[in-house]
Amino acid sequence: MLILTRRPGESLYLGDNIKLKILSVQGKQIKIGLDVPEDMTVYREEVYLKIKEQNRQALEISQQDLLAAAALWQKKERKK
Repeated sequence: MLILTRRPGESLYLGDNIKLKILSVQGKQIKIGLDVPEDMTVYREEVYLKIKEQNRQALEISQQDLLAAAALWQKKERKK
């Protein structure tokens, strides 16, 4: 992990398209401004982790559904 020190009003760039600006520091809270391309999605970490978990769960359900469908298909094939 790269660790940088910035003061309020100072910025840093990630590549050519992403600018992070420290807006203010109040106690343990830091306000950060982000300039990112319109087509880029930005999530808070807790939201991103929840989305990843829900996607993982949806994939598991889909795999189970496919296995159940395959089993039904095999039953139909055997009846012919």
